Amino acid sequence: MTSTRRQILQYSLGAGATVLSPMLQRLALHAAGSTAVNQQRVVFVVQSNGMNPDHLRPVGIEKTHRGKYPTNDKTVDISLRDKKLHEALQPLAPFQDRLTLIQHLSGRVGLSDHSANFGALGACSAKKGAISETVDHAVARALPGVIPHVALGLGANPGVTMNYQLSAYGPGKACPIICSPDLAFKSLFGSVADDQSSKSFDQKSNLLDFMTDDIKRAQAGLAGEERHKLDGYLSAFETLHQRQKQIAGMREQLKKHAPNLGKKLEASVSSLILEAQFEIGAAAMIAGLTNVLLLTSGGGGQGFGEFPEMGIAGLHGIGHGQAQNGKPAAQCFIDLRVFHTKLIAGLAKKLAAVPEGNGTMLDNTLIIYLSDSGEQHHPSLYEWPVVLLGNLGGKIAKPGRYLELPGYGQKNHRTLANFYTTLLHSVGKPVDSFGMEDIGLKDIDQKGIVPELLA
Repeated sequence: MTSTRRQILQYSLGAGATVLSPMLQRLALHAAGSTAVNQQRVVFVVQSNGMNPDHLRPVGIEKTHRGKYPTNDKTVDISLRDKKLHEALQPLAPFQDRLTLIQHLSGRVGLSDHSANFGALGACSAKKGAISETVDHAVARALPGVIPHVALGLGANPGVTMNYQLSAYGPGKACPIICSPDLAFKSLFGSVADDQSSKSFDQKSNLLDFMTDDIKRAQAGLAGEERHKLDGYLSAFETLHQRQKQIAGMREQLKKHAPNLGKKLEASVSSLILEAQFEIGAAAMIAGLTNVLLLTSGGGGQGFGEFPEMGIAGLHGIGHGQAQNGKPAAQCFIDLRVFHTKLIAGLAKKLAAVPEGNGTMLDNTLIIYLSDSGEQHHPSLYEWPVVLLGNLGGKIAKPGRYLELPGYGQKNHRTLANFYTTLLHSVGKPVDSFGMEDIGLKDIDQKGIVPELLA
């Protein structure tokens, strides 16, 4: 193999590292022309700087504890029917019958001064880097798509292009989260974005043709262990090539769903960047490119960043109770929550408008909204509030309710890890546990699901 070809091989593997996986269920059904596919989908929305548990509590429901963590020993399960959502969640009111508001999960294993980093999605230590696969990738393996996993977001500041602190596809294997809408758009819709992007896409497809044949020729001259090593390269290139061919065959579908973002592609304003990323992510799901989407807003960014267009000069400042432009920190947090829940509601509305089977795409989707730092800027992680929208095609029990699970240390207390175990059960990949156990709960069985959630 020539030096030039080796360089092409290295480049192609680097560029395609996140999509080198088999084309399975949805791809096969799409290729067969099936139009009646009820495909499960999961969207993770991770916002930095904590999620105040009070924001999940509907109007008129009293707080059940006053100490440093919840101590209730029984589950509180209240229907959201006829309840008014907190101001922070009001944009989700049109989907109130699809909401599950979960209180009192804990995540002490991810304890850190600010962000739990990989611990937020990995239920693991915040201080040791990517020590295991995070739940978004575990779900992506269960729900494979043309692109198994799409990760987009807003960095700790608008100048960040990639975030490597939140998602991982294995030990020591941080997943890049694209924080540039322009790069995200070209990565997902490059085959139809413009003449230059389309030409580049076709060139890559032709290179993959060439390199796959080249590897096969090289393989024929090898034997034993060397041939075995080359098998991995060949498998990777054949998979990536198949993906390119599949996307090329979807050009009309991509053209139909590619969002018209205009100047948002080059935005340097936090809110516009995030709006663009939600639109791109929604389009990728609707076009059939992926079944698992991760959208982050400063997640893994230590609670820094700014939204000056909202009068918020610094997220870190409001985390310490500092007023911004005369607006109390508590109101700043509510304004930010309203902005993010509007984006989530917009995403849900787009999915609800797409027919699928006997319902819509939203019927088969679960949107999970949480913070990378549990309940506050400097978290204790005795509480980790989670908002669910949707029921994943009937897999999540009784949406339209407010849940307070038994508090930390109580007999039936459940952790964030138990929630992720429940999620994996719901996507058809049951496991006994996920992530790390909390040594502070040594007298409590930490294996298993959250039974209140699984249908």
